[in-house]
Amino acid sequence: MTGLLLLDKPEGMTSFSAVSRVRRILGIKKAGHTGTLDPMATGVLPILLGGVTRFAEFLPSHDKAYLAGFQLGLTTDTLDITGKVLEERPVHTTREDIEAALAQFRGNIMQVPPMVSALKRDGVRLYELARRGIEVAREARPVEIFSLELVDDTHICVECSAGTYIRSLIDDLGRALGCGAVMTSLRRTKANGYDIAQCTMLEQLELRITVIPVDHALGSYPEVHVSPAQAVRFRNGGQLDLTRLHIKKPAEGELHRVYHENTFLGLGRVQGEQLTIARLLIE
Repeated sequence: MTGLLLLDKPEGMTSFSAVSRVRRILGIKKAGHTGTLDPMATGVLPILLGGVTRFAEFLPSHDKAYLAGFQLGLTTDTLDITGKVLEERPVHTTREDIEAALAQFRGNIMQVPPMVSALKRDGVRLYELARRGIEVAREARPVEIFSLELVDDTHICVECSAGTYIRSLIDDLGRALGCGAVMTSLRRTKANGYDIAQCTMLEQLELRITVIPVDHALGSYPEVHVSPAQAVRFRNGGQLDLTRLHIKKPAEGELHRVYHENTFLGLGRVQGEQLTIARLLIE
């Protein structure tokens, strides 16, 4: 089985465990996910099946969307409700206060990644250091918040660039309000260009499964169709002469989806006057 499976990850399960469950249910050897979700988080987790795992680095990250719960008046060491409470403060904010505070986080902002993240410091993931009680300095990074709306007194809806940490956003909101805040829940509703409505739950996999072809997931790259002889050459690792392909104004390094008779062969990369192999699809 080869393709992209959109899983609605359940709460309390790591992304790695979710992939392992999918592998066992479907009886396949190769599978991997495109972006980690915290164990407490639910929602869109794209899983690559079979030979598609080799295309992970080429999948456009796209923007993300989340529905996040929060609680005011608390700060914890993990910035979420599961962590050790560091401080409790009285809450005297109104809905209008929260709305006003949210305004400063829309658009391009700088954000400090949390210690509970998969980023690495000297080859060690930050969450592993956090488990040992070690905290290290982290530099603020630019992220973009396209949309940030207050759903009710305890939930926000966020559309943001890849690399945005919602727990950090909520912590910053708590600081702006002067009372602290922690994340209480997180549901990813969009990722890699796909919506939560397209996802399947683990318990449904034995009843039905929809696998998206990898070239659909790579749809942002232009396509090029090759002749039978060119297809054989490409499949065997050979380069293709750009002058014999119908590519308008090829840019150096540009990626293209390569097809023969509507069969996706893989990704090619423009290098000089040649289209070289970036990745072949091996079923």
